[in-house]
Amino acid sequence: MSSLLDDVNQHTQLAGYNRLEILMFRLGGKQRYGINVFKVQEVIQCPPLTKLPNANPIVRGIVNIRGKTLSVIDLAMAIGKRPLADEKDCFLVVAEYNRVIQGFLVSGMDRIVNMNWEEIKPPPKMMGSACYLTAITSVDDEFVEIIDVEKVLADVIGMRMDVSQDKIEEGSCFNLTERFMLVVDDSAVARKQIQRTLDQLGVASVVAKNGREGLDLLQRWADNEPDKIEHHLMMVISDVEMPEMDGYTLTTEIRKDARLAPLYIMLHTSLSGVFNTAMVEKVGANEFISKYDPDILGAAVLGQIKRFSDAHDTAA
Repeated sequence: MSSLLDDVNQHTQLAGYNRLEILMFRLGGKQRYGINVFKVQEVIQCPPLTKLPNANPIVRGIVNIRGKTLSVIDLAMAIGKRPLADEKDCFLVVAEYNRVIQGFLVSGMDRIVNMNWEEIKPPPKMMGSACYLTAITSVDDEFVEIIDVEKVLADVIGMRMDVSQDKIEEGSCFNLTERFMLVVDDSAVARKQIQRTLDQLGVASVVAKNGREGLDLLQRWADNEPDKIEHHLMMVISDVEMPEMDGYTLTTEIRKDARLAPLYIMLHTSLSGVFNTAMVEKVGANEFISKYDPDILGAAVLGQIKRFSDAHDTAA
């Protein structure tokens, strides 16, 4: 199984070209699921787990991997399916989300596939807000369901949602009338988290569900309401992983359009590491922060509010 990921470093070269690689696996049936290879550190046969008393039943136990203690989530149970069989017959996917290394129990591994983000589509709207899918695609003429791991973690582990009071008070010092930020993220959970932070700081927001939708919206404003772009839109907060167009490509397209190029762009993603810092510089984003800490996001938002206010209020 180690050979499946022994060339994972070369996969990172796809980012910035609207491409990704998906690790496909199964959860007790024929249906295939996937997550982005960038988040995966390793895949191993599941070692013996230590059970925790009174733990959430979705957390099958804990395990020590290379000196780090990880909780192991039964990914099938987490998305509403039957519990997976005996752990010794399963695989453990070790991945990093939101600056936390986490273990995910899956029943079987498939392979890694190279995709274009344009081939990754949002799930059908009729699936509703309870859906644990962030996207779908097709491989070998069969649907592959891309799991919204951020929603899984939010439901199983929970996350701190409130900004510190000192940051709320700092936000109240600015005149934010008619000013807003654009939030671009395919995860409904992530959009709500970001909007909650902005709401607490007194910042209005408009949302788009992927890079293509976000770019279309920006270009429509530039065509019909240029004043909105120049004087009211303080920042674009974008995820990196999104169907149809990723955040790196969105940033590149914004910088190519002279009407949009001056916009301040912050990439806000569960991906992390030195690679992403390099990609921020390559595509021309202004800032990169990892999900999800409301105070870290709040501090970044306040920093741009101050810069925007200094520039526009002085000019006025």
